[in-house]
Amino acid sequence: MQRTLDQIVKFTRHSMSLLAAARDIREKAYAPYSNFKVGAAVRSASGDVFVGVNVENAAYPEGTCAEAGAIAAMIAAGETQIIEVAVIADAPTPVQPCGGCRQKLREFAGPDVVVTMTNLAGTELQMTVAELLPGAFTQDQLDM
Repeated sequence: MQRTLDQIVKFTRHSMSLLAAARDIREKAYAPYSNFKVGAAVRSASGDVFVGVNVENAAYPEGTCAEAGAIAAMIAAGETQIIEVAVIADAPTPVQPCGGCRQKLREFAGPDVVVTMTNLAGTELQMTVAELLPGAFTQDQLDM
């Protein structure tokens, strides 16, 4: 993905505000069992930002991920296209979306959408949705 300097500067500015939204919402996560709080933010095609947190449950598999929460908020607002994603947690390395969330992101984000993953120490990793989920299952595979 080749970007001009102007595009990189604009992307970085937008990326930082999206990271700030994910960082700010992270504290509201409900993680009484693992204490592993995750915050996520997605920017829709309209430029609006939607946030989500992980919500644990005593019946562990019934919890929800931060990315899923942000996507649900975006859908509830009537939007269906993600153009940028940020995820943050207090981890030794940048936190990456789980497999299920990678598929959820691919449902609403094109393969070239950048996902910024970071930790509280500021270590950052950026990958595209296609890099996170090569060979994603898409609607094209349902068309007969």
